[in-house]
Amino acid sequence: MASRKFGLNLVIVLAIAALFTGFWALINRPVTTPNWPEQISGFSYSPFQQGQYPQKDQYPTDDQMRRDLEIMSKLTDNIRTYSVDGTLGDIPKLAEEFGLRVTLGIWISPDLERNEREIQRAIEIANSSRSVVRVVVGNEALFREEITPEALIVLLDRVRAAVKVPVTTSEQWHIWEKNPQLAKHVDLIAAHILPFWEYIPMDKAGQYVLDRARDLKKLFPKKPLLLSEVGWPSNGRMRGGNETSPADQAIYLRTLVNKLNRQGFNYFVIEAFDQPWKVSDEGSAGAYWGVYNAARQQKFNFEGPVVAIPQWRVLAIGSVVLALLSLTLLMIDGSALRQRGRTFLTFIAFLCGSVLVWIGYDYSQQYSTWFSVTVGILLALGALGVFIVLLTEAHELAEAVWTHKRRREFLPVEGDSDYRPKVSIHVPCYNEPPEMVKQTLDALAALDYPDYEVLIIDNNTKDPAVWEPVRAYCETLGPRFKFFHVAPLAGFKGGALNYLIPHTAKDAEVIAVIDSDYCVSPNWLKHMVPHFADPKIAVVQSPQDYRDQNESTFKKLCYAEYKGFFHIGMVTRNDRDAIIQHGTMTMTRRSVLEELGWADWCICEDAELGLRVFEKGLSAAYYHDSYGKGLMPDTFIDFKKQRFRWAYGAIQIIKRHTASLLRGKDTELTRGQRYHFLAGWLPWVADGMNIFFTVGALLWSAAMIIVPTRVD
Repeated sequence: MASRKFGLNLVIVLAIAALFTGFWALINRPVTTPNWPEQISGFSYSPFQQGQYPQKDQYPTDDQMRRDLEIMSKLTDNIRTYSVDGTLGDIPKLAEEFGLRVTLGIWISPDLERNEREIQRAIEIANSSRSVVRVVVGNEALFREEITPEALIVLLDRVRAAVKVPVTTSEQWHIWEKNPQLAKHVDLIAAHILPFWEYIPMDKAGQYVLDRARDLKKLFPKKPLLLSEVGWPSNGRMRGGNETSPADQAIYLRTLVNKLNRQGFNYFVIEAFDQPWKVSDEGSAGAYWGVYNAARQQKFNFEGPVVAIPQWRVLAIGSVVLALLSLTLLMIDGSALRQRGRTFLTFIAFLCGSVLVWIGYDYSQQYSTWFSVTVGILLALGALGVFIVLLTEAHELAEAVWTHKRRREFLPVEGDSDYRPKVSIHVPCYNEPPEMVKQTLDALAALDYPDYEVLIIDNNTKDPAVWEPVRAYCETLGPRFKFFHVAPLAGFKGGALNYLIPHTAKDAEVIAVIDSDYCVSPNWLKHMVPHFADPKIAVVQSPQDYRDQNESTFKKLCYAEYKGFFHIGMVTRNDRDAIIQHGTMTMTRRSVLEELGWADWCICEDAELGLRVFEKGLSAAYYHDSYGKGLMPDTFIDFKKQRFRWAYGAIQIIKRHTASLLRGKDTELTRGQRYHFLAGWLPWVADGMNIFFTVGALLWSAAMIIVPTRVD
């Protein structure tokens, strides 16, 4: 039987592994596209290496540029530059070594002194270098509105008069249409046609380039046309619906350059090598237009089918390994799970493994700065936390829904029982509406139990009109109801409950606690107290429940969320004797409570007491049917305050009990108990971290709106 079960589990794991591996294969299906031609018309060439920034006057060495030129010379005999500043002016001389022709660029900007320096040096180079075949005065200077058409014409005429090679300026195609007068002052039309920036879908982008080129030929029939920039980025933020990946870049470029070659166009592919420094000017996509990356490695294959992630098989194996590790942890104590539960957890483990591996791969494809690495580490920790929470929640759900049989099911004792010890019921109040408290007292007076008392303590309520009606009402209910008003009293609710312990009847063996808004069932004590006949049981708990869930949509949503915890989380915790004790509908053996006491330092004194009970090696009992109903917070502000109290208390407890929870030091907690307490409070930690991530996301979003090209 065991071997058959193992075989079935193995088949399911293999089937789900095959499913997710198939998904990796599906999104990496080979796409047939034309091979890269033996020669292309030309490359746009910016020679900056990773870590070099022209803004900081950091320029490549001649040896670095020589290596670049050798790489490009195997694919083309034409290159285009953008500036002659710094060592960039050495490119034409170096290009001669490799038989490359140079379209020499002059950078035009609002810096008039630099413009003059560039022009003079470019004229000198053009007249002395055999490799320079044309000169381009300005690159999108009109588009950036850094010069007027009239001022640019003056510069064009000056350079044309000074050099013997053709002269032009390079602008986006629509700038030429907007300023046709430029054509009289240039020897050719040099136009950028980059559909990515214009939100043109990639499947229509190639034809878009050809259509715009034909429009320019019609507009300037007497001038030669040079497509001075054509290309597609391999990474960065999407533009409209356009993806940016090496596969998209490969498909677009391999298709386009073949078409342009067949139709006899002169063009420059932008660009030869990725330029990470462009992020500050063009956004994240600006860094990824190269056919080679910043390390001078080919980004996509030039021949054969194109695959989105060439190393997808390695990533698929990594996701399987990660999933199996997660699944092994989830199944450490999974003997009670049905096959559906095992299948569910297997699917979740493989889903998390695949997504984590994909996120890691995707982030690894970006160029890193100290800032992006810092953000990446924070996001990695956040993603890891999300998946840990997801796996623990999935584990909890599986154990609640798909189990053969509950390991520790505590059914109510509905028949007669000889064990009916005296119970002292403690009801703490603080500034509560008297009529609400009276309803609670009426329900307690109607309990079907032979021997009990009710102690009501109002602590620190200043207005006598609030607490005196409750005291008077207790007097009408008889001697088993005793009222205490204590002010001042420190220690929050825990302090009030500790105050009542010495005032409890000497013969009471069990102390029960309910909140002042709870109306209990008459059978509460009769059905639940007999569990204390087991000397190991120190705590008996039934769910918090509510009677006002239909008052508003807000309360309906709150009610659904509350029920999830008590009918999933508490049920699975009870299987490993690890329930969270709550401050209402709870009972504690008196001897244990006198020894341990309520923690008046903790805002969640109930959960803290339950943890100390387990640390002593004692047990708790839980039954998931309701025996009492209270009132939910009326407003979101009240709900927020309640959640803050619970989360803050959970963190207090974790801090105080770190040694026993994490290291099992000086405690009798089992591994299952430690797991459930940590896993149960993990969402509170996550909610706390969400504050920082939410603030960070808001700041980041604002930055993207204010400076979209610098923050991506």
